[in-house]
Amino acid sequence: MTDLAQSPDSPQDRRAKRNVVILVAAQAVLGSQMPMIFVLGGLAGQSLASNPCFATLPISLIVLFSMLSATPMSAVMQRFGRRAGFWLGTTCGAIGGGIGALGLLNQNFTLFLVGSAFTGVYMSAQGFYRFAATDTASDAFRPKAISFVMAGGLLSAVIGPQIVKATSTALVVPFLGTYLAVIAVNVIGSVLFLFLDIPRPPAPAADAPKGRTRWELLTTPRIAVAIICAMVSYALMNLVMTSTPLAVVGCGFEQNDAADVVTGHVLAMFAPSFFTGHLIARFGVEKIVAAGLLILAAAGGVGLAGVDLGNFFVALVLLGIGWNFGFIGATTMLAGAHTAEERGRVQGMNDMIVFGCVTVASLASGGLMNCSGGTPQDGWTAVNLAMAPFLVLAGGALIWLAMRPKDA
Repeated sequence: MTDLAQSPDSPQDRRAKRNVVILVAAQAVLGSQMPMIFVLGGLAGQSLASNPCFATLPISLIVLFSMLSATPMSAVMQRFGRRAGFWLGTTCGAIGGGIGALGLLNQNFTLFLVGSAFTGVYMSAQGFYRFAATDTASDAFRPKAISFVMAGGLLSAVIGPQIVKATSTALVVPFLGTYLAVIAVNVIGSVLFLFLDIPRPPAPAADAPKGRTRWELLTTPRIAVAIICAMVSYALMNLVMTSTPLAVVGCGFEQNDAADVVTGHVLAMFAPSFFTGHLIARFGVEKIVAAGLLILAAAGGVGLAGVDLGNFFVALVLLGIGWNFGFIGATTMLAGAHTAEERGRVQGMNDMIVFGCVTVASLASGGLMNCSGGTPQDGWTAVNLAMAPFLVLAGGALIWLAMRPKDA
């Protein structure tokens, strides 16, 4: 019986389900630091930077170093196992929180940026949770495993912003308490990986299949389209989310309002994960990715419609749902388009490209928000308009793939 025909209750998938539980918990606990940092990163950067155009530079550096770390992190996991790679990530996350705290304490923007770089290494490791979920899963269980792990972010959406509310003004230096809390989150969360049961990949024999080269993988139509759709879904989500706290506060609302909007957004990012895998199994991955792109377009439309608090909430909820369908769909598409020996190569390449574009988006977010018009409303309009050409690119790529002969 092939993997595809295996029941989700097979011995293989019982092991996979145990691993999924651990990875869901890691996504919830360790993942909470990302909404914490995304809520405050731009505001802290704005308070430290000499030029407001660079307010989102700390977030851009997080994503940049996530991109730069993707290929080495994938290689570490391929050689030493998932557990070693995830512990490397939590170590860097704790270091990033500590250096960020020192930067805030000393009002040193450069030091704060160094901390952001270390946080980026953690973010890179977190990106592999979804791939780790597939390592011991059958083909039938794979999309559900990815969805369930991504659903762990639902708890992080609640935990992270609540920690921000409790800690951001707890000390004399604004935001310092939150960055100290990041250290604790990484230390506590790292214990979870003691229970992960994913075998270390065996060292390949000299005559083992090598798989396709990176160029051959990148020019495989299904892989190329999966990467484009993942890249656009994640980059546009980051573009809008990064500037949201700046826009909410700039339009006269409170910092806690910004935290609540981000909470709604992150809940919307991960809540659909409970059924995204089922939708993919029923309707096909291409249709779910297409739905994600359409919902992202709707988010931009609501953002352009006004700057009431309700507009921010609705736009960011739609943004989260669109990201979920687009990114989980693209990840599922990619996971089924390569062999085991190509896994480390293609996953590292995918995340390097995706987070490279997210880096550009997060850096552009601050420039569009603070330097493209005279008011926060003008900046928010520019951010939402910037989504259009990239949605056209991803939609066109998906249509091109659908129109190709099935055996091509």
